[in-house]
Amino acid sequence: MTNTESRLTLTITFIVLGILVFITLFPIVLMVLNALKPAVEVVQNPLAFPSEIRWDNFSRAWTDARFAQTLMNSAVLTALTIVLVCTTSSLTAYVLARKKIKSWKVVTFYLLATTTAPIQLFLFPLYFGFAKLGLINNPIAVAFVYTAVYSPFAIMLLRTYFLAVPKELEEAALIDGATHWQVFWRVMLPIVSPGILTVALIIGLYSWNEFLIATTFLQSQDRLTAVVSFFLLSGNYSSDWGQIMAAALIIVLPIVVLFVLLQRRFIEGMAGGSVKG
Repeated sequence: MTNTESRLTLTITFIVLGILVFITLFPIVLMVLNALKPAVEVVQNPLAFPSEIRWDNFSRAWTDARFAQTLMNSAVLTALTIVLVCTTSSLTAYVLARKKIKSWKVVTFYLLATTTAPIQLFLFPLYFGFAKLGLINNPIAVAFVYTAVYSPFAIMLLRTYFLAVPKELEEAALIDGATHWQVFWRVMLPIVSPGILTVALIIGLYSWNEFLIATTFLQSQDRLTAVVSFFLLSGNYSSDWGQIMAAALIIVLPIVVLFVLLQRRFIEGMAGGSVKG
């Protein structure tokens, strides 16, 4: 490849990357701009800079959406879901990776089917069952629903990590006197920890942003999640879009900060999950 071709390739690469960065950052920048505007200016021209900075949009959004309570509810629910999914999925994925299962095609079809099946199919039976058991407004019960919904994806991803680990490591640990549980806990989990972190980030994002299940099973005011309280800010006839944009920024900010801090681990985890065994 000549120098001219190399420069052309490099230029095209930077142009494409610049376009992708613009597409990625534009919604966030637009959200920040409109969060600082009066509601009238948001409606008139959402792309313009604010004529005056309205910091009170954030304070009103925090108070009206009761974010002090609802953000904590979302954090607790997300943490419970992450723990349950990572625990059950890692154990299941380890067994599926190490044991020869004759009906593996059936298991694969089941996992893929449950991954793609819409939750609406199960919403009404679940609701009536939860109502009979008195589990409405119970965050732990909702965390178990999230676990059932997100576990198939997590199992499929983590299985690829366990397949990439040489069996000789397990055999050496067993020869040294370790039990199967010790092999899993002390040998396998540290090796596949990037995959578990990747699963935790993805499941955390899903749980934090989930709306349908949360609004169905968590109905009392003291159990609402941040996303549901954000939805309730919008009125039937009029909405304060400056306040709504400020509320959206408050909800998005923790996820953005967490992803920025852990992006290298996340990318490494996704790359490692692409290894086929």
